[in-house]
Amino acid sequence: MSSHPVHGLPFLPGNTYRDPTKSAFQRSQTLTYRDGFSRPVLPTVGIGRDPITVNQLSQAELDELANKRPTLTYGQAKQAPSSTFIPAHVAFDKKVLKFEGYFQETVPVSQDEHYRVRRVCMYYYLEDDSISVVEPPVENSGIPQGTFIKRQRHPKNDNGDPYHWRDLNVAINIMLYGRTFRIISCDQFTKDFLESEGIELNPIEGIPTDPYTELRKQPQRTYNTPSDFDRLKQFLTMDRKVLRFFSLWDDSDSMFGEARPVIIHYYLGDDTVEVREVHEKNDGRDPFPVLMKRQHLPKSIKDLKDTFPQCVLEMSDQEVREWYSPRDFMVGSHITILGRKFFLYDCDAYTRDFYQKNLAVADLTPVSVEKKVNEEVKQEIPPYNGFGLLEDSLQNCLTLVPKPPKKDVIKMLENDHKVLRYAASLDSMNPEDKGRRFILSYYLSHDMISIYEPQMRNSGIIGGKFLERTKVPKPGSSIDNPSYYGPSDFKIGSVVEVFRHRFIITNADEYVLNYIKAHKDQFPSEVLNSLESHLHYRPLEGDRVQSSSDLQETPN
Repeated sequence: MSSHPVHGLPFLPGNTYRDPTKSAFQRSQTLTYRDGFSRPVLPTVGIGRDPITVNQLSQAELDELANKRPTLTYGQAKQAPSSTFIPAHVAFDKKVLKFEGYFQETVPVSQDEHYRVRRVCMYYYLEDDSISVVEPPVENSGIPQGTFIKRQRHPKNDNGDPYHWRDLNVAINIMLYGRTFRIISCDQFTKDFLESEGIELNPIEGIPTDPYTELRKQPQRTYNTPSDFDRLKQFLTMDRKVLRFFSLWDDSDSMFGEARPVIIHYYLGDDTVEVREVHEKNDGRDPFPVLMKRQHLPKSIKDLKDTFPQCVLEMSDQEVREWYSPRDFMVGSHITILGRKFFLYDCDAYTRDFYQKNLAVADLTPVSVEKKVNEEVKQEIPPYNGFGLLEDSLQNCLTLVPKPPKKDVIKMLENDHKVLRYAASLDSMNPEDKGRRFILSYYLSHDMISIYEPQMRNSGIIGGKFLERTKVPKPGSSIDNPSYYGPSDFKIGSVVEVFRHRFIITNADEYVLNYIKAHKDQFPSEVLNSLESHLHYRPLEGDRVQSSSDLQETPN
């Protein structure tokens, strides 16, 4: 229930009374949604539905009253259309005011300077009234420079009001984080923008000089070096200047020695010498390019005592009479470095110019040291020893680990289980071999021959397998040009020499005739004619022609 204080009394318990007629005490709704957007609504009644005496006009009515003009003679003046609203982040996007300035930094612990003047650039971003301070880098300053104050709003008074572009001008001081920055100038865009807004710019100022910077700009005092040779001057003038020579290290006198290409570097900054190897692809050497590290090389040494520790103590000017100099390195001459003999045959362009300008040496013609091309030794294949096939023996000569010769897989698949069988007799001077009969089988899948001898009772000869499956070379065949027996070499009456045994073809299977007829283009006509005339021959009574069953090879 609503309570009201008594007029004139303080708002304390006991000084108020309740109105029993009021029953609604909620606050009126001031927010509504329309088309998915929230809209404010002005309340019409207060708490307890008490009337509100303040102005209840809407914002549109208030704008209309504000733009109200006095009535003219010819009626009410037409209201000008309101301009389109553009937010600040769109109107001032990428528009930045740039001011040049500086600040003084006290240096309490230095005798050479009491304060330091540091130049800065101040950027004011119009879109959000933020300020950033950047210190441009100065070479060899020894101070970490760059972004001095990151982009943010800076308060200008104790109330926390941020700096505005109306507060900025040339020749004024601004305080940022306890440092006083003096603005001395601005760029042309900043000048045009401020003048367009009615701000009159102050005259441009100059930046004061830094005492320590001016002290460093003074020329250094000159000193007269008592010595004729100044090593510091040599280092400053000849640093990173190197003479480069291309040479050959002739090590052919030692065991397994050869002429190896090397590069000799002579460093003019400290008169040191370095020798580096030139590695080629697949030269078989370890990839260690430095043959001799960079060091001073003595040309002539004084007579030292035997107790001088040369292995642990470096040579100095007291032990060396003369050191190597650029005059000792000439193209076309030999030079001995630590007991190794090097031949200088060429140099680079800088070395050639250095000798022409400083030593008056113009004759630096490169010397040709091209290696003679060794004649390729022809590989000779040893004669066939009779073990295995010719292709298998040839693989032992080509590679250290022999590989099996390649096979014609398509031919093996097409001619699998295709065998040509011939009857043959042994052509021998021994009377015991005249009655022996053999079956010669030719395998079309891998061009191999096997010979089987059928058993004959009371012959005194054990029949069976006479020759395993193998390729049979022709007489006069060599490893370079191998030639093997094939189906075109087998005709009735032909002689086949198999490892110094002569066989005469006496008959053939009917499958042989059918196969040759199916492949006439692959066989000579003599083979087909001899088989047809023999197999179609009708013998007289008493003669017997060997059938196909007689030619079949008995299984092992």
